[in-house]
Amino acid sequence: MFRYLNLIQIFWRTAIAAELEYRLNFFFAALSSLGGLAGSLFSLFLFYRKGYNFQGWTWQEALIVVGIFTFLEGFSSTFLASNLNRIVKHVQDGTLDFVLLKPINSQFWLSFHSFSLWGVPDMLFGLIIIFYAGSLLQIGIAAYFLSAIPILFGIIIIYSLWFILGSTSIWFTKIYNITEVLRGLLAAGRFPIAAYPATYRFFFTFVIPVAFLTTVPAETLLGRGNLAWIAGGGCLAVVLLLLSSNFWRFALRFYTSASS
Repeated sequence: MFRYLNLIQIFWRTAIAAELEYRLNFFFAALSSLGGLAGSLFSLFLFYRKGYNFQGWTWQEALIVVGIFTFLEGFSSTFLASNLNRIVKHVQDGTLDFVLLKPINSQFWLSFHSFSLWGVPDMLFGLIIIFYAGSLLQIGIAAYFLSAIPILFGIIIIYSLWFILGSTSIWFTKIYNITEVLRGLLAAGRFPIAAYPATYRFFFTFVIPVAFLTTVPAETLLGRGNLAWIAGGGCLAVVLLLLSSNFWRFALRFYTSASS
């Protein structure tokens, strides 16, 4: 465990040093994040400007969902896109051979080797929105710690889905658009799940688990979380994480390497 934590420290320190060579990019990334957040807030405002509510969700409560979504967007850009999108390139260039020869778990190396600063503004803006809306609703500090549990489950779910899609590059070497489709579907989490018709609510809960990413953590933070839904999110996270690991090992059986 300590060995892997030490490796993460080395990986990220090196990645951050490389990213800081282009410091102006961070400024433009912050502007891009601010523009994306403004778009999300404006979309939400269009629904609420005439007193409309999402089936019991007030403006301040819906803001929490937007904040959690923005935070997860930043997490994906910082940790997932910078790593898992490169699986395709490793397979195409044959550099996956070098990854597999390293004396560490290949899934660990592919998942944590890189770190991007450009998603950090989204994470910060998301936290600001969450705490701002929480202050308006007078949410206690204990609720924030409790909501961190389903948020962690959501992070594991996103990672697992992303890694499973990345693993399919063993067979299909051009799958860049697949991850974009996934991000597009997950974008439905910017609104409470109650905002969608019944058919879409079923799809975004039991087919693409968007509800477990933003709505369930938001309800937990608001003190009306259902223990069954939280436990369901935890079980789903564990199942998908194990599935991603087993699927990766299965996919490697079909990898012939660049030199064979």
